[in-house]
Amino acid sequence: MNVPQLRLESTNARIGLQTQQPVQEIQQAPADLQIKQPKAELEVNVTPSQLTIDQTEAWADMDLKHISRRIEDFAQRGYEDWLSGLARMSQEGDDLMRVENGGNPIAEHAKMNSESPMYEFNIGFIPRANSVKINYQPSKVQLNWQTHKPEIDVTINRPQHQYTTGKVNISMEQMPSLTINWTT
Repeated sequence: MNVPQLRLESTNARIGLQTQQPVQEIQQAPADLQIKQPKAELEVNVTPSQLTIDQTEAWADMDLKHISRRIEDFAQRGYEDWLSGLARMSQEGDDLMRVENGGNPIAEHAKMNSESPMYEFNIGFIPRANSVKINYQPSKVQLNWQTHKPEIDVTINRPQHQYTTGKVNISMEQMPSLTINWTT
């Protein structure tokens, strides 16, 4: 006995996908940077040091005097000698005027005027201590400076962005089908 049969033949649908990838491009240029650093200003003022050495008295102690100093010394000594001579003659005149008080003023005056004075002697070529005068003024340094801040100029460059969207194409590569056959 033959039983009728139903035969089904099917074909699956097949979908085709074509994709185009998206493209994204980003370019970032670095920022433009300009830096200027002005130089600092420095001013230095220096007063020079000064050393003075005065040997005038040391040379005078060794009897090595300038002619103007010698003239001054001789003039002063002459004036003092004149004053002492004047005082001596005045005293002798007073003594002679008072003869009534007794004594022998003429003989005493002769004896006193005939004696040589006693001179002190010392080594003449060594100057006395502290006869050289030394004066020192140190130098002074004055610093004046001025700093300047840096000048910074920044220009920001925006990023360059390009984007191409992706695409998906869908197509039916094979249509579905169903075939039904009846067989006995």
